Amino acid sequence: MDLYPAIDLLDGRCVRLEQGDYGRETRYGDDPVAQAEQFAAAGAPWIHVVDLDAARSGVAANREVIASIVTAVDVPVQAGGGVRDEAAAAALFESGVARVVIGTAALRDPDLVRRIALRQPVAVGLDARGGEVAVEGWTEGSGQGVLEVAARFEDTGVEALVVTDIGRDGMLVGPDIEGLATLLEATSLDVIASGGVGGLGDLRALARLGSGRRRLAGVICGRAIYVEAFTVQEALAVLDEGS
Repeated sequence: MDLYPAIDLLDGRCVRLEQGDYGRETRYGDDPVAQAEQFAAAGAPWIHVVDLDAARSGVAANREVIASIVTAVDVPVQAGGGVRDEAAAAALFESGVARVVIGTAALRDPDLVRRIALRQPVAVGLDARGGEVAVEGWTEGSGQGVLEVAARFEDTGVEALVVTDIGRDGMLVGPDIEGLATLLEATSLDVIASGGVGGLGDLRALARLGSGRRRLAGVICGRAIYVEAFTVQEALAVLDEGS
């Protein structure tokens, strides 16, 4: 189970939002490249980057920053936020991003995901509020449930589902263990959990989920690392214990 330390970009800075609310922003630094270098130096196997400006507007405001992060570290970078057409996905891959996360566009045009997945590694972002998948930077409901949307992407070439519980995101209240367990049983795709991790106990619980090969593929951690609830090294040690 891989650890994905998160870097959320807003106006070029590292931030975290509470429950996806752009009005509840906490800044954690003005140098996202240096932050990525710290994560990589600590042993993180991946870095997860989100362009929050693009997620809300569709305009790739932080693409140069993402490219600089990719250049600065020697671990793969997974990036998303506002990837709504083939050109946006291609631009991220050309900058060196290892896997692109597609959210809003995946719901509105599943064929787009299939086309991109034929050429490049793709994950589908399922950001849910009360079981309903949200779109447009988490600002609108889609009227579709997580399991319903997940089933649509079986056998499409998608590498993983990145599943975020918006109500828990940035709140340090613990992940949605029950919902993640249900999804693991319902899909054959790799599942990467996001939202709510507040301590090492949460990581242990996630590592125990599933049975046999149907375990979580990864977990995205943001605020818990930034507020020093645990270090990257401590998180990696816990996840290694559960493997």
